[in-house]
Amino acid sequence: MPAKRSPARRPTMKDIAQRAGVSESAVSFALNDRPGVSEITRDRVRRVAEQLGWRPSTAARQLSGEGAATVGLVLARPADTLGVDSFFLQLISGIQEVLAERHLGLLFQVVEDVDDECAVYRRWWAEHRVDGVLVVDPRTDDARPDLLDELGLPAVVIGGAPDARHPGLSTVWADDAGAMAAVVDELSALGHRRIVHIAGLPGLAHTERRIRTLRAEADRRGLAEVRSVTTDYSDAEGAAVTRRVLQGGVLEGEVLAGGMVEGGVGEGGSRPTALIYDNDVMAVAGVAAATELGFSVPGDVSVVAWEDSALCRMVKPWLSALSRDTVEFGRTAAKELTSLLDGEPARAVRVPVPRLISRESTGPCGA
Repeated sequence: MPAKRSPARRPTMKDIAQRAGVSESAVSFALNDRPGVSEITRDRVRRVAEQLGWRPSTAARQLSGEGAATVGLVLARPADTLGVDSFFLQLISGIQEVLAERHLGLLFQVVEDVDDECAVYRRWWAEHRVDGVLVVDPRTDDARPDLLDELGLPAVVIGGAPDARHPGLSTVWADDAGAMAAVVDELSALGHRRIVHIAGLPGLAHTERRIRTLRAEADRRGLAEVRSVTTDYSDAEGAAVTRRVLQGGVLEGEVLAGGMVEGGVGEGGSRPTALIYDNDVMAVAGVAAATELGFSVPGDVSVVAWEDSALCRMVKPWLSALSRDTVEFGRTAAKELTSLLDGEPARAVRVPVPRLISRESTGPCGA
């Protein structure tokens, strides 16, 4: 196991005073806009503070088991997709239950991309805003673990596989590969040979694991007409992709059992007899789109949703879905973070494999 790197040291007022050649009291006056120093000194002190990356401490207290402190959660996803995503609502509910027991606050921010997310971590660290962070949506090529190691911020990665390169970070993860294999087992047993996986965001570690597993299971069973298409998790894209694949189209960037499709949108793809959606919202939108086109579910096409929720039982037919206790997933992640804050060592925790619940939306292949 590689040794954990020593955390970087935050710049202090003393550092600024030494660099600027003034007293610490002069630095305090300058940075707090108080009288007692000249404008020339004030400008010099502020320039030095900016060069050193100094930020004022906004945390009221350090975590000591007394009073309130804060942990952070940054989400680098399109903001307009969050309101309908039941997974994150339940995850945060579980996280908040544990934090409330410890009188901890949750600082939540939505950003455009991972670069912005890293900038938030640096700012929070410099400003003493948070005592630790919960990291979601691990990427296949992820800069965040190295940064968090460098900063020395306690962190729990939610949904990523254990990584020996970052022994200071805890991981809470689910077996997406096992869950996908269970879905393919079920659909294959029902006679389905043409399956489309309407996946989530490309580049996410769990999206890539699901795509790889689907491809491996298809190869193992000799299913040549199995493919994945990445989306933004929204109902709009779920419906649009459903219409396209049911009308026999090929989409740019889709992944077949044998690899990536070259070229753009075209005709000639075989109509699938089963669709796997990476969340409940896309699955519900997909059923509506299929019905509008005149297809019957499950008579013409079977549907499976990755995340079970009330939505899956509010449509006709009720949707077959992968079920897991997402609230408990959040509780587990928060407990691991508070354990790190209490000085316990980092560890990897595996939660139960999502369980497939067969309902009305899956049936024998009709053609």
